[in-house]
Parts: sequence; C-alpha cells; structure tokens
Amino acid sequence: GGAVGTVTDALFCSPQEHAYPADELMPLTCRGRVRGQEPSRGDVDDALGKFSLTLIDTLDTLVVLNKTKEFEEAVKKVIKDVNLDNDIVVSVFETNIRVLGGLLGGHSVAIMLKEKGEYMQWYNGELLHMAKELGYKLLPAFNTTSGLPYPRVNLKFGVRHPEARTGTETDTCTACAGTLILEFAALSRFTGTSIFEEYARKALDFIWEKRQRSSNLVGVTINIHTGDWVRKDSGVGAGIDSYYEYLLKAYVLLGDDSFLERFNTHYDAIMRYISQPPLLLDVHIHKPMLNARTWMDSLLAFFPGLQVLKGDIRPAIETHEMLYQVIKKHNFLPEAFTTDFRVHWAQHPLRPEFAESTYFLYKATGDPYYLEVGKTLIENLNKYARVPCGFAAMKDVRTGSHEDRMDSFFLAEMFKYLYLLFADKEDMIFDIEDYIFTTEAHLLPLWLSTTNQTISKKNTSTEYTELDDSNFDWTCPNTQILFPNDPMFAQSIREPLKNVVDKSCPRGISRAEESLGSGPKPPLRARDFMASNPEHLEILKKMGVSLIHLKDGRVQLVQHAVQAASSLDAEDGLRFMQEMIELSSQQQKEQQLPPRAVQIVSHPFFGRVVLTAGPAQFGMDLSKHKAGTRGFVATIKPYNGCSEITNPEAVKEKIALMQRGQCMFAEKARNIQKAGAIGGIVIDDNEGSSSDTAPLFQMAGDGKNTDDITIPMLFLFNKEGNIILDAIREYEAVEVLLSDKAKDRATIFKGKMIPNYIIDSNLEIENMDQKSSENDSHKPTSEEAPSESQDAGAVSEEPEGGGESSAVGDPDPLSPASTDSSSVSMADVDPHAPGPTEASAPEPACAPGDSQPQEQNTQTEANSKAHWDRKVQPMESILADWNEDIEAFEMMEKDEL
Repeated sequence: GGAVGTVTDALFCSPQEHAYPADELMPLTCRGRVRGQEPSRGDVDDALGKFSLTLIDTLDTLVVLNKTKEFEEAVKKVIKDVNLDNDIVVSVFETNIRVLGGLLGGHSVAIMLKEKGEYMQWYNGELLHMAKELGYKLLPAFNTTSGLPYPRVNLKFGVRHPEARTGTETDTCTACAGTLILEFAALSRFTGTSIFEEYARKALDFIWEKRQRSSNLVGVTINIHTGDWVRKDSGVGAGIDSYYEYLLKAYVLLGDDSFLERFNTHYDAIMRYISQPPLLLDVHIHKPMLNARTWMDSLLAFFPGLQVLKGDIRPAIETHEMLYQVIKKHNFLPEAFTTDFRVHWAQHPLRPEFAESTYFLYKATGDPYYLEVGKTLIENLNKYARVPCGFAAMKDVRTGSHEDRMDSFFLAEMFKYLYLLFADKEDMIFDIEDYIFTTEAHLLPLWLSTTNQTISKKNTSTEYTELDDSNFDWTCPNTQILFPNDPMFAQSIREPLKNVVDKSCPRGISRAEESLGSGPKPPLRARDFMASNPEHLEILKKMGVSLIHLKDGRVQLVQHAVQAASSLDAEDGLRFMQEMIELSSQQQKEQQLPPRAVQIVSHPFFGRVVLTAGPAQFGMDLSKHKAGTRGFVATIKPYNGCSEITNPEAVKEKIALMQRGQCMFAEKARNIQKAGAIGGIVIDDNEGSSSDTAPLFQMAGDGKNTDDITIPMLFLFNKEGNIILDAIREYEAVEVLLSDKAKDRATIFKGKMIPNYIIDSNLEIENMDQKSSENDSHKPTSEEAPSESQDAGAVSEEPEGGGESSAVGDPDPLSPASTDSSSVSMADVDPHAPGPTEASAPEPACAPGDSQPQEQNTQTEANSKAHWDRKVQPMESILADWNEDIEAFEMMEKDEL
C-alpha cells in the first residue's frame, strides 16, 4: 500500500504545474520542453509535435490510478487546447503509439466511465474524433509502393508536399513499420472506417513476405521502396521489439489466426537462434548461428512479458532474473550492457520495459518475489531519479548524474505497471482483464474483435512453417493452471541465476597487484590484442585460439574450444572471438578516407609519374594541407621502422621509406617522426602486390590516441613502391610530393623554371622544348581530366550466400577499402555444420571496406622492374610509359571532385 501511495502521489507533482501545454517536462530546470526552443536532440525530438504529448500519453493512466476527476479535467484540456494541425515533422511510429494510442486509450476508458454513470456523462466521443483526425494525418506516410510508411510525416503538409520538409527517407526500422496494427485497427473498429486497419495490415504483410526464409528472422532496418534489408542483424531489442509484440497482440485483439501463425514462426526462430538463456543476443538473419554483437540493449527487457503472454514462462523468468541482477548492480538498467554485464551505454531514460515484464510475471506466477522487485524499482526511482520537479533520466548509471529529461512514457507506462503490480482487485474501478495493453501501455477493449469486422480474418495466400509448438497452439494461456501445485516453480528457475552478474564481472585489479602477480589476471580483450606480442599469442593458445598467417600478410584467428586449457579459458576464448567480430564490424563503419597521391617531382619525372597511395587514419590530413609535403626520400634503418631509427642523419628533413610488417603503423610513424622525418611511405612486403589486382588499403591507428603523430603517412603496394626504390638506385636523389591529389606542373614548380630538358647520368643534354610542349597540348592536366572511380570507402556488407569464409586481419592494422566476398570483416560460420569459430584480428583496427569485387582504377601500371636507360630519353618516351597511370589517377581525382 505504501508503494502504491508513493507512486500515485508523485504523478501530479509537476507536469501540469511547470510544463503545460508543452510536450514534455524538463525536471531539472522545471519548465516545459518545446520543440524549436530547446537545442535539438536529433531523432529523439521527433516524438514532439506541439500537441501536449505527456498529457495525452497519460490519460488512461489517471483512470488506472483511480484519479477519475483529474482524468475528466485532463480530457477537457485536451479537447479545448490541443491542435493537431501543426507545421511540424514528427515520427510516424512515436506519434502512433503515444498520441494516437493515448487518444484511443483515453476514449476507451472514457466510454467505460460514462457507461458506469458517474463520470464523463458529457462525453460524446471527442477524443475519438481527434484520433480519427490524427489517423488521416498519418496516412500520407503510407504512400509507397511497398506499403511501408515513411518514418516521418508533416502533420500539416504530409510527406511529398513542397513544404513538408520530409519524404526523402529511404529506410525505416522494422518496429517503426510493424507497430501500427493495434492502434490503426482499433481506430477502424471504433469508427467503422476500414482504411486505417487496411494500411497497417499491408505494412505487416510486406514485412512478413520479406523475412529471411531460411531463418524466419527479420532485420533491423528495411528499405521502404525496395524491401531490401539495410541492416541485417536481428534481435528482440531496439528496432524490432514491438513488431513481434504486435503480431501476438493483434491475434489477441482481432482474433486473426494469421497473426498468431506468423508470431509462432518468428518465435520458434528467436528461441532457436537469438535466445541463449539467460541472454538474448543479436544474430545475422542469413547466418543466424553467428552473433552480430556482444552487447544487449535495454529495450529487450519487454520480452519476458511477451513470453508470459505466449505461455513460455521458464525463459521469461531466466531473462528477467538476469536483468534484475544487472539492475541491482547499477540501480537502473543501462541502455546497453555487454554479455559479461559491463556497461556499454550508461544512460537510462527511465524506461518501463523491465517494470512491464515484472508485472506480467507476477500476474502469471503470483510469486511475491516480484513484488520485492517492484519495491526495489520504486525505491531506486525515489532515491536516485526523483528531483524537485519530477523524475530525471539518468545520464550515467555509474555516476548517478542526471539528464534534464522526463519522457512521456515514464508516466504512461512506468507508473501504470508499478501501480498495477501492487494494486489489489478492489483498488481498481474496472476489470483490467477486459483490455489489452499497447506497446505504450494504452488500454484497448477486447470487445473490438467482434466490432466492425471489415477485413478477412485469414490470409490463405501465405504458407506457414509447420512448428512443433505443443506448448501453445491457438489460445492465450490460462495463468491459473500454469503452475499447478508448485508454488516454488519460479524460484527453482531463478536460483541458479542469483549470482550470474557478479560471477561474470571480474574484480578490478590494481597496477600494483598486477606487477606483484597477485590476483587473477584480466582476460585479454580484443582491442588490446597485438599479433606481434608473444605473451598475447600464449594467451590465445591457452584459450584454444590459433593464429594463422596468410600469404598476403594478414592473419586469421580460429578457435577450437576443445584445445583450451580449461572450460573457463574456453569461455574467455569465445568472448574474445565475439569481441574481435564486434571490433571488426565497428571498424567497417568508421569513416574511410579517399586515396592519396605520391608524385615523383625530381629528374627525370618532373611530376609526370603519379602513384596511387593508401591513406592513414592518423597523422597529417593531406586533404586539409593542399600544398602537401614535399621532400627527398630516404630508406631508414632498420627497414621495418619498428625500433629506434639508427640512421637519423639520413632521414632528417626527408620522407622516410620503410617496409610493412612486424609492428603497428602508428609505431613506425612515431619512430621516423622522432628521427626528424617530415613524412613516411610504407611499402608492402608482399612480393608482387599491386593496386592493379588488390583493393586500395588505408592504415589504421593502434587503438590508442594518435594525436602525437603530426607527419603524413602513405601506403604503397610492392609494385608501386619498387618504382621509387628503382628510381633511387638509378638516380640516388629522388624527390616526391605527398598530397591528396595529383598536382599539375605549374603548381609543383611555381616560382621555379620548369625544366624543358632531361639530364642523363653522363650529363648529356637534349633540348626537349618542342616535344614537351606538343605532349602538353594533347594531355589534359589532372585537374581537367574526366573520370570514374570509387573512393576508398570501407563499409563492408557480408555476402548473403551460405558457405564458410573467415575474416582476416593484418599485423599492421591495415584497412582494405575494397575486398571480395571471401574476405569479409567478421567470421562467417555455416549454420548447418558445426565447426571452429573464426574471427578477424584487426589489431585492433583492420577494417575491410566495400565487399564488392570491383577493382580500383586509380593505380599506375608501371613495371616494378622498370629499367631506366642511362641515355638521354625523350619526354614522350617517359610519358608513354606512364600514360595509363596518369589517366587512371586523373579519373580518380575527377570522381573525388
């Protein structure tokens, strides 16, 4: 009773006093959040539409809490003050579940109260009229060939109108398009206007048809025009969550068997691939045995509640208990946490999903343990989140810092579920069992299933997978018979998970302890791994992970759990492999740099020879230093550059040449910079490698801060590097220009006489004035040449086909910007055949790029064994040798422009 009173009293403390008619309350500054008057928060603000969001979202909560007088006043305010015709772009998803759902939930309880005869006798469906108006304002978003809605709509101008400021989006999340059927169908059933339910059904039908047929999973993001999956990872958290919820609840509310059949098909896939009790881990829809990431987001906390509705109680109890252990450790559920229960994203915007699952588990089991869980939630809210003007979101659960934010769902859902958890039947003025909760916890009456049925109940054109689902076939479970004669059932499932979080979180070890060798050593993390570190290799061996050096210089990691020293080491090995996959995946998404140029400007080339070079993700950004870096080249000692340079006098004020391998690129850069070099060129050590046949690479950092590296660093394949080495052997003094693009001769020799002759080793001179000018008149400069070439992008998509391939990494963190499908960024494991786990070893940043098997047309075609005549050579001869190279680079440059 005390807990119920605490929650109830807090509901009315501030939103109307400090924030009305704004959309949300800002509890730290005690004022309303009005879109356009506060700094933009990006997509989060798409929920705000200047329609008193929090008030509408909270209407039916007031009735649940038996605040009927306040509800009546609130409805009058909504009718009188709220304008839905605002020139503002809002999220279709958020507006549907919060505003349309809020109006329909308010209407549902309003007609219930009116029927009881004491309150709302004046009510004449005004909220429903507003809901219908809003429904029509959302319909323009569905103007796509697929039937999937645009993610945003302008309340006044729709989507494609010139003043709409939206309608150019191509993607939407699965939940965004698949969480409409309850509200839209209810609107159709309430009003008799079938168009809303038809549009929502069409969107659901399209998603179902586009599911991955072999796994029966759906991705996170889909193209609304083509139906192609944009993000192919699949889970039960953010981006997908309420799609699954609405399939089951649409069956409950509408009685359409096809929704249940779809849900059962998906649920079977979820339990087969995603559920790894007590964890729920994202996988790839095409290769569902392969985890897509090593962390979970807090939105999946709703899933135990959905499993209760499904009747699958055991995994619901297991996952809920795991989440509760995380909450006990951090007071709140972080926005994301890793598989070993460390904080991944530290924010907590007072999300209600865990409270929702707690309520449903208590309803199903009657176990008072869940009342204790609810009490903990309320105590934490009052102790850590309550501020003078409301409840503030947690900016960081580790520090307890606040954010000036109180989302409408906190009052719409959190208060409702916590009150219902503790409320006895006599505390309620209506039977909650007569309603179904939307994803925003709005109440829709179950009698809608028999009202205004304008849609065929069975989709006979769709085939469904035959499932062995004896637990749950055609009806919702009767919770009264779930646990006959076994009140300890839930406790017996929870008990093994009591210490799951504490056991998985290793104790922090001080540097002193580590140096003394006392205490357990922390496991090797993927971000710290270096293939050149003997100690790391020994740890890998202990974990059952073997390292294979490939011919092209990259490394491949393979884990055999049976070869691990112990079961704990095998677990550490699996975690390491998962982290490596995650790290590789993240690095694919990092911003990629375009190719750079190494231009030989000394005799006898004079800027005519341009070599395409791979960029570095550290050091001087040549795109911001248009003049580039110019200097004579010098070979360093040791040639790999992995230790202190022993010939600094030869390197000082020059551009250092070094060989790839043995250490990180950043380490090479630091060593030559210390020796006084003004730039560096790393030459591939793989004999015969060339950009003719290999994708362009870019050099990544070492996972640490590289701000101390200020000189430019570029990478040349073996063939191109030999061109410079051969020139050194022939001419000794070779000067190059490192730049973002090739420079014309006038720019290179600005203020100097451009040589019209070439001097050979015997100082014989031949005037080339006429021939040189003839060549120039027929040759466009690099700034004028038309071109077609791709930049060194580094976003890699995994191939959709089956089979087995593996990602490989480089001892130097070298990031290929283009690669074929057999060398992708993370391990691909055949879902039908057990085998070793494989992953890439980027050490720690080896990000493969575009997986399209296209060649970079930006590389010179020089023969690495070019022989330089010791006689006088006409300029045409040299130009002929490099003609194709110059054209290719000019094409690349044009493409950049």
